[in-house]
Amino acid sequence: MRLGIAICVAGAGLALAGAAWAIDTTQMPTPELQARYEGLTHELRCVQCQDNDIADSPAGIAEDLRRQVREMLLAGKSDDDVRNFMLARYGDFVLYSPRFAPKTAWLWIAPEVLLLVGALVAWRVVRKRSRLVSADTEPLPEDGSP
Repeated sequence: MRLGIAICVAGAGLALAGAAWAIDTTQMPTPELQARYEGLTHELRCVQCQDNDIADSPAGIAEDLRRQVREMLLAGKSDDDVRNFMLARYGDFVLYSPRFAPKTAWLWIAPEVLLLVGALVAWRVVRKRSRLVSADTEPLPEDGSP
């Protein structure tokens, strides 16, 4: 019994320790720079984890990317300069919201096209079923008609 409790406590400790490693405690000199830093680190995807932004990733490369963002902001670079640097180095994948370009156009257009196709299919199904109901003149057996 005690062994089971110890295993549960150890598992919970390990789970919480992983979350604690991912906390970015970087402080910038001004609130404006801090806001820009936090915005950029939450906008850039960790290239190792692939499902975390660099602010929440415990990976070593995310730490390097956070340091690079910090250095570029302190050097007076704009947010677009930072994004362009990351895009040139890691490609479109590094942005959670990739830019509209011929290569990424399907990411932006596909949801609207699929929504339109779904609406068209739903409209046709409803229309066909309404025709079937209006064309059906036979009484139901539950109606008591002979």
